[in-house]
Amino acid sequence: MADSSGSVSVDMEMISVSGKEHLIKTGCGSISVAVFGDPDKPALVTYPDVALNYTSCFQGLFCCPEAFSLLLHNFCIYHISPPGHEFGAAIIKPSDPLPSVDDLAEQVAEVLDYFRVDAVMCMGVAAGAYILSLFAIKYTERVLGLILISPLCKAPSWTEWLYNKVMLKFLFFYGMCSVAKELLLMRYFSKKVRGNSQVPESDIVQACRRLLDERLSPNVSRFLQAINGREDITEGLKKLKCRSLVFVGEYSPFHADALHMTSNLEERYTALVEVQGCGSVVTEEQPDAMLIPLEYFLVGFGFYKPSRVNASPRSPLSPTSISPELFSPESMGVKLKPIKTRISVEDRRKLNVGENFFW
Repeated sequence: MADSSGSVSVDMEMISVSGKEHLIKTGCGSISVAVFGDPDKPALVTYPDVALNYTSCFQGLFCCPEAFSLLLHNFCIYHISPPGHEFGAAIIKPSDPLPSVDDLAEQVAEVLDYFRVDAVMCMGVAAGAYILSLFAIKYTERVLGLILISPLCKAPSWTEWLYNKVMLKFLFFYGMCSVAKELLLMRYFSKKVRGNSQVPESDIVQACRRLLDERLSPNVSRFLQAINGREDITEGLKKLKCRSLVFVGEYSPFHADALHMTSNLEERYTALVEVQGCGSVVTEEQPDAMLIPLEYFLVGFGFYKPSRVNASPRSPLSPTSISPELFSPESMGVKLKPIKTRISVEDRRKLNVGENFFW
């Protein structure tokens, strides 16, 4: 057991962190998938936002010891990168057809077929949340649940459409230039962490800026064009019956979409968590705000935190904080409600999220 000075310790020998990259040929081009964990466990698929991959979009969450132990203990993680967004990617040939959002959703199905996975838990951020939601609408029987962060569900507003068009022009003429990076960072993060003339930008933003330097602008443009041409999927959302957990940053440009989406998902099985003082990419900016809602959500599926993790007494998966009979999906799952829970930066560790989230 590797002890720590905090409230969590993880036995690294019990959970494998080694991953393997796969380049999978699909009907609309090759796609990179990084697989972490035991393939015999239930599958969790992730999909990042525009110009990000699993390292720049989900590393903050998976570096939290509690989230790491909970997710790697229960799932085999399949990190899907948008076409041409993986490390070391080549420029996609201009002659290759531009993919649509439907094509990208079909790629997810082809990835699952390649790994012989029948059903998955899905976790997506912004554009990635749209792709996985569209996949869930197309393949309802293959989706166990949805964990969506600042999701899109409507067609682009004129403001977003024009914003994306401006970004596409800069990417085309100047590549991943400083203006293009600033536009993307505004999409991802709140003003507080982006800094200003008096306050330097945070380490998270600086790291993301460096990672954006590695993205190939033609490949980013293809994904952005697909997302800018998306359609409203509200009617399809109404047909979904799987449990859904929606996170949205208070200052996310997609805040209205997330609220609209939550109101159109099955009320009994949907919960909304609004993270105060945060932008779109909650997984990087405030990943700790996701921990307790995630734990409660997964308890409804019968998942649990390994006993070798010394959880905080506030953890809903701590044996001393919840009675054994409440671990059953029947007891927990049906109590999910679309309640907007504000979690402030200062108070989120003090707030008893469990009471607000389910009861």
